[in-house]
Amino acid sequence: MIRYTNVFDNRNMLLIEQGGCYFVYEHQMDRSNTSISAANAYFMREMNVKKRQVLCQLNGTSLRMQAGAMQWMTGNIQMKTGLNIGNVLGKAIKAKVTGESLAKPIYEGQGCIMLEPTYNHILIEDVGAWGPNGVVLDDGLFLACDSSVEEKVIARHNISSAVFGGEGIWNLSLRGQGFCVLESPVPREELFVFDLDNDVLKIDGNMAIAWSASLQFTVEKTSKSLIGSAISKEGLVNVYRGTGRVMMAPTIPGTLDKFENNGPEQKSSNAHPMSSLGD
Repeated sequence: MIRYTNVFDNRNMLLIEQGGCYFVYEHQMDRSNTSISAANAYFMREMNVKKRQVLCQLNGTSLRMQAGAMQWMTGNIQMKTGLNIGNVLGKAIKAKVTGESLAKPIYEGQGCIMLEPTYNHILIEDVGAWGPNGVVLDDGLFLACDSSVEEKVIARHNISSAVFGGEGIWNLSLRGQGFCVLESPVPREELFVFDLDNDVLKIDGNMAIAWSASLQFTVEKTSKSLIGSAISKEGLVNVYRGTGRVMMAPTIPGTLDKFENNGPEQKSSNAHPMSSLGD
């Protein structure tokens, strides 16, 4: 028996999301600052740049997580790597093409596991809600999932999506019943979610962080003619076609640069992008 003090009753840690055996805690204030770093920490907190941690509560269950993600654990929990002579080469190749860790250790038993703090935003997703084919993840999003969730690497249907779409040739896909934990560059309240029913979604840029594996992903011109694409200044767009779901981060860092620096209404390099509203 272990007694926790100032852990789950810590006033500085706010429970902001939960799903399955996963609980997301957000540190409201970083008090471990010096006189030099205090001002920076204050403005970080005001802009919602806070440390977040995931607590996993196992009750005779098991989960898989990124290597090195565990901070501490209690209870009767065993860890195994899942690596052996027969699969180490295949896992090494999969890790190389997806940017994930070589070995995702499996923890099973009864107890608690706390993951390392991160400034990224944490999303808990029900994998089964993405359809029978599962969900495809952008590189680097995976943090943990139930061991009942099947993990595999899938390739693009065509070379155009890999070369021009900014998504890479290979992506990690999760399928089955269970929950997964993702590290997102933006909070959930900024995400757009599109549920397509035999329809088409076109996105200008690499802003989709997750999409149903049932969707066909291609890269196409906005117009059938080169002249039309040149006039619209849109060029190529990522196209998701079929039935399924797309999760998009419209405010992902870097995607606003072209509007801030080269907006269509900008008259000169010194003009404010919103100056034309007063005309």
